[in-house]
Amino acid sequence: MGNRGMEDLIPLVNRMQDAFSAIGQNANLDLPQIAVVGGQSAGKSSVLENFVGKDFLPRGSGIVTRRPLVLQLINCPTEYAEFLHCKGKKFTDFDEVRQEIEAETDRATGQNKGISPVPINLRVYSPNVLNLTLVDLPGMTKVPVGDQPADIEHQIRDMLMQFVTKDNCLLLAVSPANSDLANSDALKIAKEVDPQGLRTIGVITKLDLMDEGTDAREILENKLLPLRRGYIGVVNRSQKDIDGKKDINAAMAAERKFFLSHPGYRHLADRMGTPFLQKTLNQQLTNHIRDTLPALRAKLQSQLLSIEKEVEEYKNFRPDDPSRKTKALLQMVQQFSVDFEKRIEGSGDQIDTYELSGGARINRIFHERFPFELVKMEFNEKELRKEISYAIKNIHGIRTGLFTPDLAFEAIVKKQIQKLNGPCLKCIDMVVSELVSTIRKCSEKLAQYHMLREELERIVTQQIRDRESRTKQQVLLLIDIELAYMNTNHEDFIGFANQYFMANVFQVIRKGWLTINNIGIMKGGAKEYWFVLTAESLSWYKDDEEKEKKYMLQVDNLKFRDVEKGFMSSKHNFALFNTEQRNVYKDYRQLELACESQEDVDGWKASFLRAGVYAERVVVCVQIDQM
Repeated sequence: MGNRGMEDLIPLVNRMQDAFSAIGQNANLDLPQIAVVGGQSAGKSSVLENFVGKDFLPRGSGIVTRRPLVLQLINCPTEYAEFLHCKGKKFTDFDEVRQEIEAETDRATGQNKGISPVPINLRVYSPNVLNLTLVDLPGMTKVPVGDQPADIEHQIRDMLMQFVTKDNCLLLAVSPANSDLANSDALKIAKEVDPQGLRTIGVITKLDLMDEGTDAREILENKLLPLRRGYIGVVNRSQKDIDGKKDINAAMAAERKFFLSHPGYRHLADRMGTPFLQKTLNQQLTNHIRDTLPALRAKLQSQLLSIEKEVEEYKNFRPDDPSRKTKALLQMVQQFSVDFEKRIEGSGDQIDTYELSGGARINRIFHERFPFELVKMEFNEKELRKEISYAIKNIHGIRTGLFTPDLAFEAIVKKQIQKLNGPCLKCIDMVVSELVSTIRKCSEKLAQYHMLREELERIVTQQIRDRESRTKQQVLLLIDIELAYMNTNHEDFIGFANQYFMANVFQVIRKGWLTINNIGIMKGGAKEYWFVLTAESLSWYKDDEEKEKKYMLQVDNLKFRDVEKGFMSSKHNFALFNTEQRNVYKDYRQLELACESQEDVDGWKASFLRAGVYAERVVVCVQIDQM
């Protein structure tokens, strides 16, 4: 590809972004782009304004950026801006650009500081910019402001994840130098979604505000928290400069002077500053688009063939055919039936490779959640012994018994068997919930026919609800049958179960990937290992080949507890700890483990229960006032 062709790559992707925004969908295409992430007041807005050389972004306290802003910079002799939602209108006054961003944000989110994932597309034409496209994302926050919902931090995080988890998205992680970089929100989220640092470009702002005698030289030299694409330092205008309307060109001249005169950065001056950052981003985005273009073209061609095939199916429906509506209705209902069967049976050509769905989730309920609910049933051994004693004495009456009567055994066992009602009915509820969820998923193809979709969902869901009632009756009947007769000649009553347990001490209960979460970022941060659980121990290895064992932990005296999920983490956590207050792993009193989903956590908990590792008992103390 020649130089001219390379220059056309960014405008090409810009046109694709505009096209998908106009139709309200992205066609499941992972377009190459650069997402700007950072905490509040990290300096993201100043960095973007320095690129343009104009003040055009909203400013203020709290969350200012409340919708993603797709900023397309285009090198052009004349200077103006255009919004995709204001086609044909050119903005030459950049104060009006700011006002339009604020107005368009309020139109989608209201004036209560809410957020929306729907992007605003803005093109800026200027002779002072290089061709570049950036997606400015809301700053990460933890405290709701004004009428914002209490879960605003999770809403922002979910929005960020929609962009930064995509493989074709480069991350521009903006961090202020005057705060601890180990706790940088931007670097934390980059570490989570890009653990190898392959997609992340670090930007360090506020270098001029660091304490006297300190500098960020090590991180700018890429020695501390290294990234493959490195770090670039910039010096933005201060709030005083902004309030005083200091010219951006003057600010950039001051930035250049700062790097040339600072003893810690003088040797890096040619690789620091806003102009170098803009040039680097232009080169990296162009190269990134070039590298991802073949796969993007292949996916587009595949989707085009799929759409052409779908169009072919409707060619037989002539508009003058009086039965065309009936034919179309039957075809859509039949397609729904086929999709539902494929999702439950597990066959089909469109296999979800990101999460469990349909029949696989139901399988997990039967083989992991249901056993977990059974093992979770606790009984008070002291209370049980008391019940057995009372039952034996009551059966003997005034007589002194020589042997333990079978009736006492049956009375106690029946009471325990009746406890199965709860877990069994809960299992049915969970399966029904998954079936209803699968119905909704399969009916998505009917989204343009709202009434048909609602009626189809209603009819099929009602059929499932009818069978739910009958299933529960059959399960309760089965438990009643078990209660009707106790087979005391069963091998379980002659020590068989204990012998079976001894023979299976070393049998593997569960294997899988888990992340050890409580390793500090300065020691490498959270790491993923391959874990193997038996009735005796929990071992973890470097990978699933199980050749390089990292550690083995005896399960004696271990219990598990829930751990609250952090703001910057999408993983679900639990922890193992020693009941004798000893360190579990190295210097840690507890071993924090993380899974991709709550279902994985529940599965591991069920496996630990089978290994004899139980949940921490939470004691709730209630104070009763003495009258």
